[in-house]
Amino acid sequence: MTPAEVEALVEGLEDVQRAEAYGYTLFFVGDDRRLPFVTIADSDREFDDVLDLDREGVFRINIGVSKARFEALVGDLGSGAVDHRALDRFLPHPHYARQNWICILNPGPQNAESVRESIAEAHSIAVARMRRRTDD
Repeated sequence: MTPAEVEALVEGLEDVQRAEAYGYTLFFVGDDRRLPFVTIADSDREFDDVLDLDREGVFRINIGVSKARFEALVGDLGSGAVDHRALDRFLPHPHYARQNWICILNPGPQNAESVRESIAEAHSIAVARMRRRTDD
């Protein structure tokens, strides 16, 4: 998958808004831009440099998923050291894993369907969160 393919997938979902900030492409549901459900990064930042994204052609997709999907894809947080430079492998997000965020660098064909499913789940979680806010 390329960044453009991921962006097209996310933007094809219902009521998705896109923003650029801090060198990331962020995707939100609706106009409430409190918490994105997917982000894409293609270079390191001062506060986010453990993945070595400055390598040629490397990008990262960050996805906020359910606890069950997080555990199915990356295991629990106490499962040992993580090589955050690994390509095409689901990893716990280096900073937001406790909030059930996963990431994957340069997903290939073997993980493309899991990426699509994870993005769809993240979108449904964001839709439910938005509905709870507007129903209050």
